[in-house]
Amino acid sequence: MTEGVIAVWHKKVGDTIKAGDIVAEVETDKATMDLEAYESGTILYIGAEAGQAVPVDGTLYIVGKPGEDFQHLLSGKPATTTTPASQPVTPAATSSSVASATATIDVSEIKAKIERMPKMRDTMTEGVVVAWHKKVGDSVKPGDILAEIETDKAVMELEAYEKGTILYLGVEAGNKIAVDEILYIIGEPDADWQTLLKANQGETVQQTASQTTTPASSSNLSTTPVASSDANGRIKASPLARKMARDLGIDLSLVKGTGDGGRITKTDIENYKPASISQKVDTPTTETKASETKSTISTNFLENYEEIPVTQMRKTIAHRLSESKFSAPEFYLTIEIQMDKAMQARSRMNELSPVKISFNDIVIKATAMALKQHPKVNSSWLGDKIRVNHHVNIGVAMAVEDGLLVPVIRNADMKSLSQIATEVKDFNQKAKDKKLQPKDWEGSTFTISNLGMYGIDEFTAIINPPDACILAVGGIKETVIVEKGEMKVANIMKVTLTCDHRVVDGATGAEFLKTLKANLEEPMRMLV
Repeated sequence: MTEGVIAVWHKKVGDTIKAGDIVAEVETDKATMDLEAYESGTILYIGAEAGQAVPVDGTLYIVGKPGEDFQHLLSGKPATTTTPASQPVTPAATSSSVASATATIDVSEIKAKIERMPKMRDTMTEGVVVAWHKKVGDSVKPGDILAEIETDKAVMELEAYEKGTILYLGVEAGNKIAVDEILYIIGEPDADWQTLLKANQGETVQQTASQTTTPASSSNLSTTPVASSDANGRIKASPLARKMARDLGIDLSLVKGTGDGGRITKTDIENYKPASISQKVDTPTTETKASETKSTISTNFLENYEEIPVTQMRKTIAHRLSESKFSAPEFYLTIEIQMDKAMQARSRMNELSPVKISFNDIVIKATAMALKQHPKVNSSWLGDKIRVNHHVNIGVAMAVEDGLLVPVIRNADMKSLSQIATEVKDFNQKAKDKKLQPKDWEGSTFTISNLGMYGIDEFTAIINPPDACILAVGGIKETVIVEKGEMKVANIMKVTLTCDHRVVDGATGAEFLKTLKANLEEPMRMLV
């Protein structure tokens, strides 16, 4: 959800409301839902009329005491009068308060420096500290390896840029931390780092607490409330989650919310397992950092499942490919290619090549040369413009334990088959060792995904944005064909081109495949 439309207001300016009242009905992209009040008071301002769209985090309404001045909340300027202690504080006001408090703390004389989580690549929003190589009290110098950080693509080493003593670590190994949050503090051994941290507490204290809190054991779930509540003691839950809980007889105070600020969602209710049920099972539960296996007994059967935390890589794969699949109007073109001459050529080339050449290497070279003849297929969708690339950088999809990486063979059309084979093998090893760097996977103009080695005859692949196309390559299979009225056995390989119709038309894609087929069926074309 990026915005909602106010279907109807159930309250107007001047009305008194209390926590739990239905203030409005909001139409999302999926349904029309009730908007409940979280604060008691008087409606002072309404930010959108019925029928208007409001972006997420836009000002919807303001609640407070009758006659209270609220204009500073809209302008972003501080209030001219002292805000009563009982007045609810909006997120904007909270930020102002933190900034004001920070300004009153003098940190100019403190011989220490806060280092924040760096943004290691353009799309990175958070990272996981895989391991700390330094601890509090250790002395470091520029260039020392402080930690290993898992991004959405690889595990990367974090180097120190300052000389000094580690005074504070903002996150424990195994936990994630958002970009620009406090990672560690470095300085002189006797520096007052606590005051420096206090000056930034508005954004660090809550994060640190959430990372160090130990989850309640299952034996306490039936007696200890786990749901998050607001300042009025009211449990945070969506209207749909409340209705489901009422229908199912579930006590909301026992449900752990996974939504923003601990808010209980529909999924939390669906996944809720009463502690009393799981306690009936005498099977021990094994917990590891990577996954958790659970067993529960239903009325007449045993349920056994494993929950695996989503890695940064898997999150990014899900986000990028979902965005591609549901935003790009894709179409697919499949063609059969006779690989007999390519097989003969490969055998001969491997007698001479310093490195073993695979069929995938031959497909990369043939594709690169076809792209030079059909630059529109070698294009990128940039939203308000189409970039036609005259250089050929081919991304090669590689499966790794945690997901998928796509290192790039740059200027593939200008490289020999042995050079391509060497680069692919090097990238494959780096991918397995999690040593690929951002420069290795950025800048592709076209992508190839080959599942032929897994026995897959034919499949379709999802475009790797901003590329306009991706080629899915199946395995080589002996097939009976008819040629000049006679049946014969041939080695056939099927390839499917996925195209973004915003960039590539059907005829353009078909012409590209025709050229690719010619390159592979007559390999000598690639040498002249």
